[in-house]
Amino acid sequence: MTLPVLFFIAGLLVLLIAFWRRLRRSARADYIRTYRFPPALYDKLRKRRPELALKDCQLVGRALRQFFLAYLLGGRRYVSMPSQVVDDLWHELILYTRHYDSFCKKAFGGFLHHTPAVVLSRDKQNNSGLRRIWWLTCRDENIDPRNPSRLPLLFAIDKKLQITDGFVYVPDCRGVRREDDAGGGTAYCGGDFSSNDFDGSTDGFGDGSWSGDSSDGGNSDGGDGGCGGGCGGGGD
Repeated sequence: MTLPVLFFIAGLLVLLIAFWRRLRRSARADYIRTYRFPPALYDKLRKRRPELALKDCQLVGRALRQFFLAYLLGGRRYVSMPSQVVDDLWHELILYTRHYDSFCKKAFGGFLHHTPAVVLSRDKQNNSGLRRIWWLTCRDENIDPRNPSRLPLLFAIDKKLQITDGFVYVPDCRGVRREDDAGGGTAYCGGDFSSNDFDGSTDGFGDGSWSGDSSDGGNSDGGDGGCGGGCGGGGD
């Protein structure tokens, strides 16, 4: 077999593998989008958050799907959870142990661990996860992550549902100052995700890809086999 033929075969194999990965990723994304939560899950959330109506719980479920899709289509890199109420629903889902394990295998190819909901702080790992999920959810909703005119659902939902211990975000830092001046409590600025003021870096901002261009199954923070990417995401 000649060298050009070998190169041709090798190139064809690379294309076939890439095509197969895209098909698998697309199938996993469709599974997340159409996934039906356990029948009693929203009842569990309403026991924890009795102020929520059923339609509110369904919106929380939509936000949790957005989080799961971002994790998958961002290449399964480390992500952090920015919402308290979505974190609550995720926690309740994990209590359906076998169900959640099966979901993770079908959706991601491995287990997605639960970590606490957070805001930007001095913790570089959590900050990189927040910047990444901000970038990915903004991409999902066609929002400019550097100059947002509005918030993606995952960052807006705590305020929208008036969650008492929720994280309140506004799109820009002028909005934060207006909230503070009005005595509206602590608010967080969407524009801060592109800033290095919190930890001296902008790690995570812009390195995700909602279209899933990263290799399916690989992730820069360690993969599903250990903590790294497989431990990213939410709260406990």
